[in-house]
Amino acid sequence: MRINILQHTPNEGPGSILDWAESRRHEVYTYHPYQFGYLPTAKETEMLIILGGPMSPNDDLQWIKQERSLIKELLAQNKPIFGACFGAQQIAKTLGATIKKAAVKEVGWAPVYLETPIISDLPAKLLALHWHEEMFELPQGSRLLFSSQYHQNQGFVLNHRVLGLQFHFEPKADNVREMVVNDFSYLKGSVLKQTAADVLRQPVPEENKTVMFKLLDYITGK
Repeated sequence: MRINILQHTPNEGPGSILDWAESRRHEVYTYHPYQFGYLPTAKETEMLIILGGPMSPNDDLQWIKQERSLIKELLAQNKPIFGACFGAQQIAKTLGATIKKAAVKEVGWAPVYLETPIISDLPAKLLALHWHEEMFELPQGSRLLFSSQYHQNQGFVLNHRVLGLQFHFEPKADNVREMVVNDFSYLKGSVLKQTAADVLRQPVPEENKTVMFKLLDYITGK
């Protein structure tokens, strides 16, 4: 299967998603539309991964709108789509949901809680990396998958093929270090009140990779 990844900033890469793709013998193509302006076509996309980034779906940028056009085509074709943070917001906005400033900024490590057992064998509580200050409304027809103490809509699943997470399960230890050393100033003003050192001291939970694999298996399963 050809997996097309849309990456939106150098320091928010696919992490364990690449491990999953390799273990399932899929081919990965990574695009950087924010820099080069190119996107894959729906015809050459068998699965789409949309990663995070510092931009907003509400920004008036042509490539952001083109991403949503691609998402719309893939939704109509029932192809698997996964979005993290900005990526989840892009999916939600394509589905007609509103993206807006959150009541509080959530940056750092904090628990998320499973809200539906639709995907089997997921823990009731997981420690995730949050790096956002905007939130999505729950898209019509989707089911709430995860919530947190500060924001209810932390994850959604739609039609066994589409899954969006406001937070990050995909980073490995080196990805977390890359995010922190390049974007540590974004921690300022977070309700979690963590410093760069705090974030770096927290080991990436081993179960996050396992859960990431389960989520991707779910939307690519028959």
